[in-house]
Amino acid sequence: MQRKVTLRKMGGSVGATLPKDIAERLHVQEGDELFVVETDEGVLLTPYDPEFQKAMAAYKRTANKYRNALRELAK
Repeated sequence: MQRKVTLRKMGGSVGATLPKDIAERLHVQEGDELFVVETDEGVLLTPYDPEFQKAMAAYKRTANKYRNALRELAK
């Protein structure tokens, strides 16, 4: 989907207003935080924290090795 939005001055920043249908599809509402990620193709606006994905990948790499310790910590 492709939509055009207009940037507006908001205090000392510049902001864009999301159309209602896009906000509903992203399951975001006023007050929610979005992450802006610069990519080779442009800008990605997402409600998902890209750092969380890195943390989960690190967990998966070590979960098997420390399985017993993690089980004890979970008690």
